[in-house]
Amino acid sequence: MSPDDERAAFRAFVRDHHPDRGGDPEVFVAGMARFREGPPPDDWARYDAPVEVTTPLPLPVRVAVALIRTVRRHRRVD
Repeated sequence: MSPDDERAAFRAFVRDHHPDRGGDPEVFVAGMARFREGPPPDDWARYDAPVEVTTPLPLPVRVAVALIRTVRRHRRVD
């Protein structure tokens, strides 16, 4: 299972079983223990880095990025 698949499985588990979302607390605790047993993927270290605040991009660049994302999203769906 790839790190992206593992992360997606973890996020789906938390989304479905978190007590704040109506899940059973005992099932959630047991599932969290199961996920903690395995070593974290190597690429998760990037989430421990400090957050860098940058200035906003100019409007034309933001529009271009939005268009690129829209085209890519539509290509994936088809």
